[in-house]
Amino acid sequence: MIEKNEKEWGFEAEENGNYFGKTQRIERAQGKVRRALRLSEPFLCGAMPVRHTAAIVALGIALVLNPAADADDVSSVTLHLAQTVSLPGVEGRIDHLAVDLPGRRLFLCALGNNTLEVIDLAKGTRVHSISGLGAPQGVAYIAAANRLWVANDKNGICNFYDGKSFALGGSVNFEDDADNVRYDSVAQRIYVGFGDGGLGILDARSGEKIGAIKLSGHPEAFVLEEKGTRIFVNVPTARHVAVIDRDKREVTARWKTDGALANFPIAVDELNHRLFVGCRRPAEVVVLDTDSGAVITKVKIGGDVDDVFYDAARHCLYAICGAGSVDVIDQIDRDTYKVSVEIPTASGARTGLFVPELNSLFVAVPHHGKQGAELRAYAVDFASSMFSARGVRCSCLTRFAPGPTFGSNGAL
Repeated sequence: MIEKNEKEWGFEAEENGNYFGKTQRIERAQGKVRRALRLSEPFLCGAMPVRHTAAIVALGIALVLNPAADADDVSSVTLHLAQTVSLPGVEGRIDHLAVDLPGRRLFLCALGNNTLEVIDLAKGTRVHSISGLGAPQGVAYIAAANRLWVANDKNGICNFYDGKSFALGGSVNFEDDADNVRYDSVAQRIYVGFGDGGLGILDARSGEKIGAIKLSGHPEAFVLEEKGTRIFVNVPTARHVAVIDRDKREVTARWKTDGALANFPIAVDELNHRLFVGCRRPAEVVVLDTDSGAVITKVKIGGDVDDVFYDAARHCLYAICGAGSVDVIDQIDRDTYKVSVEIPTASGARTGLFVPELNSLFVAVPHHGKQGAELRAYAVDFASSMFSARGVRCSCLTRFAPGPTFGSNGAL
C-alpha cells in the first residue's frame, strides 16, 4: 500500500519506510521551459513506474512566470543535528564506524584511545568499551551471527567478538596495519585491507583466513558491488583505484584519478555506473565511469576528507571533511554534480557512517581543545528552499524519506 503526503510534491512511500521515485530537473529557462528527465528511467514502485508529473508542471509554471529563476537550484538535501552522544575519556583520532540495525547500536573505532566504543542509539549513550586494542581502524558487524569484527593497525590483528557479551572469539594475524573491513553477505566472507598491499579474505562463519589478493600498495577504503563481482579499492600510494574480480581473486584493472592524489574514501552508484573517489590533494571528489574507468568530472570539497557516502534515494553524496564540514553534493544527473550545502561540524571530524534505514548521517568528533569527543547524528531531509516566481512558490520536486523519529531524550 502506498501513502501520499499531500503537503509535498511527489512524495510517495511504502509503509515499511522504503521511498521511491525519480527526481526530474528542468534546465535553465531562457524565456521558455525545456523539460528534461533527471535520469533515464524511473524507479519502480511495485509494478507501476512512478513519475512526478505534477511536480514538473508546477515547476514549469514557476519558471515560465520567472524566466530568471535558476532551475538547477532545486531544493537540495540538508542535515540537521538531531542527537549528540558524549564520549568522555576518549582521546585521539577516531576512525571508522559500523551499525547494528536490529539492536540499534553503533560501533566506533577510537583509534587513538585503543578502544572500540559501543553506543546504544535508543538510549543515546555509550554502553560498553572494548579496551586494550592496538589502534582499531575498521569494524564490521554481522547481525545474523551477532559477531563483531575489529581490525587493528598494531601488528595487523583482526579480532572477532560475540556481539552480546563482547567475549573474544578469535584473532587473525595480518602482521601489519589491518585497516578497513567489509562484509560480503552473499558469499559470507570478510575482506580486510592490510599491510603494504593486500586484501585478506576470511570465512565469516569460521573466522579462518582463506586467501588474500595482492595489491600495489596499502589499501584504504574499498567498496563491493552488490549486483556484480567487483571490488573497487583505493590505493593512494600507487595513485590509482584497483578493480578486483572477487571470484577470480585478482586485480583486473587500475584506474587513475586524473592527477588527484591521496584517494582515501570511496563510494559507488551501481545503477548509474559511477564511482566516487574522495581525494585530499587537491580536495575534491573524482567521478569515474565504472564501465571504462574514465574520469567523468570532479567536484571541489572541503579539506581532509576520509569518508564519502552515496545516498541512492536522494541522489546525493555526503563528504565528511576533517577541515570541519560535511559537504552535500547533489547529483543533478549521472554526469553533473555540485556542492549544494556545507554543514559545519568540528576540526578533525572526518569519519562517520550514513545509515539509510535510519535516515541518519553519523559523524565522529574527536577531542580537540574545548571540544570533547562525541558522536553526532544528523537527520537527513530535503531542504525547504523554493522557487519564488512572482508570488508563486514551488516546493521541492521530490521529497523522499523524512528524518528519523527521536524520543524525548533525543535518542533514535
